[in-house]
Amino acid sequence: MRGGSSKGLYFRATDLPRDPSVRDRVLLAAMGSPDRRQIDGLGGGDEQSSKVMIVGESPEPGVDVECLFAQVSVARDVVDATPDSGNMLSGVAPYAITHGFANAAHPETIVHIRDLNTDRIVEALVQTPQGKVTYEGTYALDDLGATGVPIVLRFIEPAGARTGKLLPTGQPLDEIEGVPTTCIDFGNPVVLVKASDLGKSGYETKQALDADADLLARLESMRQAAAARMGLDPSNAGLPKLVLVAPPRAVGTIASRYFSPSRCHTGYALTGALSLVAACNIPGTVAARLVNADGADLSRIVIEHPTGQLEAGCTIVARSPEGIPSISAATVVTTARPLFTGIALVQERESSN
Repeated sequence: MRGGSSKGLYFRATDLPRDPSVRDRVLLAAMGSPDRRQIDGLGGGDEQSSKVMIVGESPEPGVDVECLFAQVSVARDVVDATPDSGNMLSGVAPYAITHGFANAAHPETIVHIRDLNTDRIVEALVQTPQGKVTYEGTYALDDLGATGVPIVLRFIEPAGARTGKLLPTGQPLDEIEGVPTTCIDFGNPVVLVKASDLGKSGYETKQALDADADLLARLESMRQAAAARMGLDPSNAGLPKLVLVAPPRAVGTIASRYFSPSRCHTGYALTGALSLVAACNIPGTVAARLVNADGADLSRIVIEHPTGQLEAGCTIVARSPEGIPSISAATVVTTARPLFTGIALVQERESSN
């Protein structure tokens, strides 16, 4: 399925081996990794098209389905289930309805999803006229050439899923390697850096940023330092994510470039959008200092990214005496569609480790 601006394989949990190490070998073989072309598998030779979502029944009352996201490395013999992918979450509800994990209503259906990567609930609103999932529509994501029916993802209390804190270092602003930064855990752990503090405008193309070896090396060094401060494993390249921010250049709220793990995202990660809308509402963060110095409640922001814009919203229910918001939910709108259904033929490959 295509989910948002990502593409990957969706599996029933019962169709994969229960042993995680065996399961991961199956996923590597299905994608054709490790190989930058992934020529011997179904991967697309890019981190955004080498993803897997594993979907199964949920034993939890009031929850329709549970899912586990796995990032299958293109060039390395690695499967990483520690990060999350909001884009791949876009396809979970339609998949769940189509494959009998959730019942559809007319004209729309809310599917309650337990996201096992974060242990949080995500509510997905899917259009289901006459009880059938529909994909053809006019809603467009700016980093795609296709349109579809909007799918609304509502992330319930996503703060601190990985580190236990909205602000893992305990403060909205840190200094890492001499650069002001914000470390935030809201959807995914993210490190925000003002683009100009690294000699960038924040409006560069993906191609220009990916070709800047010095910048990528510096971002990775900062990522590792930030990971240690956030209580994460610095050797895991999947978390935290690095995000450059800048003042808006057009009609958006903020301009941004999202890196995952060492390449700029073609558009923007949905979980990155969650972190950014939260950061814009926290006084003193790198983002708030750029676009919300007055500390107003921003229930909606528009992010300018390399190929257009993405909107994210949040619900603020209270603020601490220091102004730190309590955010009950955050929302993004996306699309998804199935590309094919079939059997992946996998062949054991000799490990490169």
